[in-house]
Amino acid sequence: MSNVIAGLKYTRKHEWVNIDGVKAYVGITDFAQEELGEIVYIELPEVGDTFEADDEIASLESVKAAAAMYNPLSGKVVEINESLEDSPESVNEDPYKNFIYAIEFSDSAELDELIDAAEYTAFIESLEE
Repeated sequence: MSNVIAGLKYTRKHEWVNIDGVKAYVGITDFAQEELGEIVYIELPEVGDTFEADDEIASLESVKAAAAMYNPLSGKVVEINESLEDSPESVNEDPYKNFIYAIEFSDSAELDELIDAAEYTAFIESLEE
């Protein structure tokens, strides 16, 4: 069973979101990193770039596959996790400690589209059936 952290928000595309004021830290879930396998490269967004919700914002490459990462909230990228450029595998080691980027979101109504830990757990359980 994948690890799901209470208090975070989630997407059905397997991103986690940690809200801190108007900033949201975004990473991939434990379920996503398990599905991808050993991550060998992450293409990060650029600080200062703006994205809409559901835009492709980053890509992750593993020994098994490449996967797009979709932005959960519209806004401007204000921080990236630069350590992932040299050690992308740290996302496999602890996907919740290793955020991929942070965005200053521009539309708080989009927060209502995110799901909580209980809903996300039920969602991934339905995928594993």
